[in-house]
Amino acid sequence: MNIKVLGPGCANCHNLKKTVDEVVAELGINASVEAVTDMVKILDYPIISTPGLVINEEVQCFGRVPSKAEVTRFITAAMTREKI
Repeated sequence: MNIKVLGPGCANCHNLKKTVDEVVAELGINASVEAVTDMVKILDYPIISTPGLVINEEVQCFGRVPSKAEVTRFITAAMTREKI
């Protein structure tokens, strides 16, 4: 699983990355978690504000910091899609 947090490195971006790291650890899954701060790379995704959360190249949300429960749902749903 590949997870990206898109943003310039603001407090919200750091908070989202921390939440993602916590959820990945709690679920005990093998995932690559990357903070993407390069604006040219961020513009490759259809988001209009940061932070953005991308799982397996699918944008899950942007413009806000989702709750830990939401991040857990996003990741577990992506895990289910991987198995199909």
